Amino acid sequence: MGALYLIRHGQASFGKANYDALSDTGHEQGRVLGAALKTRVVPDGVFRGSMRRHAETCDNALAAMGRVMTPVVLDGFDEYDHEEIIVRYKPMYANRLLMKADLAKTLNPRKAFQGLITEAMRRWMAGDHDSEYRESWPQFQHRCNDAVEMAIEQLGPSKTGLVFTSGGAISAIVQRLLGLDDNGALTLQWTMANAGVTKLLYSGERRHLSSFNEHAHFEGDLSHLITYR
Repeated sequence: MGALYLIRHGQASFGKANYDALSDTGHEQGRVLGAALKTRVVPDGVFRGSMRRHAETCDNALAAMGRVMTPVVLDGFDEYDHEEIIVRYKPMYANRLLMKADLAKTLNPRKAFQGLITEAMRRWMAGDHDSEYRESWPQFQHRCNDAVEMAIEQLGPSKTGLVFTSGGAISAIVQRLLGLDDNGALTLQWTMANAGVTKLLYSGERRHLSSFNEHAHFEGDLSHLITYR
């Protein structure tokens, strides 16, 4: 039986000019994750999405594992375009400075953003406005799960792969494995820790979820590294 370890990227740079770059905490999360994986996983292959946060998390983790491996880049593991999803929900937020100013007026900008993105996601997932988006929710679901199949095909039977990706992609993959509805997938996504690990087992045509959102490597003295956005 083979295994794919689906790894959510480390904390990105919320509120900064380039959200896609890891924060200092995100870099540390990748290193701690790699140290934890070093004693438990011998990867036969490494895969990642094409985003900067995927690459930086991958590089940090592999360095901490002491492994020199060239990851296969599969853009099927990329996250959805959250900026477009927000703008389709609130067109005035095409002006990012306006959105930042509105969030800054709230008592808790992170919480306010969570509410905003949740409602924007629900609109996207409902399917009533698919023509407005460059990528619909069903298209996103399909390409994430297709990326899993591509990784498994490249690995071959009874192999182990590391996949560095995003929370939305992982939730779409787990949704199919567990037969969840869209609300269930959205709930899953909001519970996922940065640099958490979800384990998928495969054998022939069978796919099983072994574990979801493991992040015990951040518990105890490293609990300050537990972040969700």
